[in-house]
Amino acid sequence: MPKRLLLIGGNFAPELTGIGKYNGEMIRWLAHNGYDCTVITSFPHYPQWRIQAPYQKSRYWFKKEVTGDAGITVYRCPQYIPSNPSGKKRLLMDFSFGLSVTVKSLQQLFTRKTDIVVVVAPPFHLGLLAILYKKIRGARFLYHIQDLQIEAARDLKMISSPFLIRSMFRMEKYILRHADVVSSISEGMMKKVQEKTGREVSFFPNWVDVSFFHPLANREQIKTEYGFAVTDKVILYAGAIGEKQGLEAILQVADCMKNDAHVKFLICGAGPYREQLRLQTASLQLDNVHFRDPEPFDRFNRLLNMADVHLVIQKASAGDLVMPSKLTTILAVGGLALVTALEHTSLHSLVKENNIGIVIDPESPEALKEGICLAINKKQEHIARNARQYALNYLAVDRIMSRLDQVIRAST
Repeated sequence: MPKRLLLIGGNFAPELTGIGKYNGEMIRWLAHNGYDCTVITSFPHYPQWRIQAPYQKSRYWFKKEVTGDAGITVYRCPQYIPSNPSGKKRLLMDFSFGLSVTVKSLQQLFTRKTDIVVVVAPPFHLGLLAILYKKIRGARFLYHIQDLQIEAARDLKMISSPFLIRSMFRMEKYILRHADVVSSISEGMMKKVQEKTGREVSFFPNWVDVSFFHPLANREQIKTEYGFAVTDKVILYAGAIGEKQGLEAILQVADCMKNDAHVKFLICGAGPYREQLRLQTASLQLDNVHFRDPEPFDRFNRLLNMADVHLVIQKASAGDLVMPSKLTTILAVGGLALVTALEHTSLHSLVKENNIGIVIDPESPEALKEGICLAINKKQEHIARNARQYALNYLAVDRIMSRLDQVIRAST
């Protein structure tokens, strides 16, 4: 009889970026490898910060769907989605989702036997529901940390109340203490979790489908499909357009380089700060900066192959709290990544030690400009080769998911 696994998480497929992408791929892999999978999650909304088609009409109530040839059961739960997610609005969003997911989880708790409950944080507090399953039904609890939410909210000044921050840390410590398996995606984050609990933390980095994302030979021709000239040097940022990225630096560098007609900047994605960036671009009269909606999944490999330089930008305060998920696909296509990271962070060490990208200081337009000039004016084929090989050796989805499968089975 297959083991019954329940995923509780705030994001899920068909979201194409961030945690939703990885949750969807994880459950599909587990379902195809013998698990009976159920998911309790939200309606697709990231990175646009609005409910996506075709879910708009049903977003105010619970919705059940069965997806894929493996018969994955997905329960969508309503929640408040802020179009401009400030710290307080995000708290309200998490609170509203916590209420609705608790209703659905309690319903499942007393109607369906579950062997393993997987919670992917954030939202971090969903781990309380897994503890309930563990205490009442004897389920094993795997807590996977994609983002250290509390530290990020504190360091990015999204939450300023010391009392609230302390209360959240106490709740998180309780969850970590009761999980059977705790895992995370980077050495820096693992170290921070270990410091909180003193317990072992498993390493499951974000993976990539190296057969779908791969290098293409006709990169210059692909540029013309996107409206660029073959001779253009395309600097691409593809991902969520949010507060922690610090994307204003792109506009500052574009302003400095606007006299170079062959250097083009493309910002592809969605998020609460996109319109603000567009307005700044217009006010600066930057003809070398272009915006594009998120690319459909079946064309994303072509978009990544088209770019000469890939920007992996985040603020310094986010340094070891977030391992950028976009970096995995860039590496898989053999892209040249320009990564902002402080010297002491795990991200800086990963890129430098494996020579899979160019690392620069965060929040420095001068460093960003120097990095772009280095990337486009000096041959970097060795970095592209190293990037692809690193993805094949360490980030292939089957390698990582097979290890996750072993950990799950060992804990039950």
